[in-house]
Amino acid sequence: MFVQYPDLKDKIILVTGATRGIGRSIATVLARQQAHVVFNYRGDESIAEELKKEITNLGGKATALKFDITETANFTDKLATFIKEIGPITGLVNNAGISKDQIVLRIKEEDVDKIIDVNLKSAILLTSALSRYFLKAENVSIVNVSSVVGLMGNPSQIAYAASKAGLIGFTKSYAKELASRNIRCNVICPGFIKTDMTESLSAETKESYLSNIPLKRFGDSEEVAGLICYLLSCASSYITGEIIKIDGGLYI
Repeated sequence: MFVQYPDLKDKIILVTGATRGIGRSIATVLARQQAHVVFNYRGDESIAEELKKEITNLGGKATALKFDITETANFTDKLATFIKEIGPITGLVNNAGISKDQIVLRIKEEDVDKIIDVNLKSAILLTSALSRYFLKAENVSIVNVSSVVGLMGNPSQIAYAASKAGLIGFTKSYAKELASRNIRCNVICPGFIKTDMTESLSAETKESYLSNIPLKRFGDSEEVAGLICYLLSCASSYITGEIIKIDGGLYI
C-alpha cells in the first residue's frame, strides 16, 4: 500500500547505493512522493541517466553526482557545490553496503577494511560532512540502513555483522548529539528482502530461510522504502534514535 507524505514533496534527499537493489526501490518510491532524489554513482553514466529518467517519469526530481562514498574529499566538494547551487539536503539515507561472506579462519584483512569502509566509515563521514548544513536547515531526518544481522549475528558474516552493528551505535550517538537541533536519526534493520540474490537461491535454500520467518515470506524492497519514507517525513517527527526491524518476525 502506497502512503503519500505531502511534506516529502520537493524535499531534497540523498540516497547512497541507489542504482541497484533496495536502494533503487528507495529512490523510485521517493520519486512517487515527488521528492528531489540525489544519488551518487561511480562508473557507467548510462546507469545514472536511466535512474534519473525513471525518477522523473514517476513524478520526482533527480540529480546524479559522480563520487565514491569512500573518497571523503571528493564527496565533500561535490555536495558543497550542489548545496550552494540547488539548496539544502534535508534527508539522508545511508544505504550503500557490501558483503563478502567468509568463515573467520579465512577472513582477509583487505576484505574487512573494504566492508567497514563502505558500510560504516563512509556513512559516518558522509553524515559528518553534511551536518554543518543540517544545522542551518529544517526538518532534517537521517535513516541508516543496517541489517537484522547487525542485531543477531550470522555465521560467515563477521565483518558484515560488525559493520551493521556499528551503524546502530552510530545512529544512537548521533541522535543524542543532534536532537537539541531538531535533527533526527534512526536505523532500520531489514531481514530477508526479495532481491536478485534471493531469486537465484535454490528452492531448498529458500524453504530453509522461510522456515525461520514467522510471516513465511520474504519482504519486498518497496516495503523497506515505505518505512524509510515514513521516517524521512514529519509523520515520524517524535521518533529518533530508534532501531526498527523489518524482518517478518525473524528476530523476535
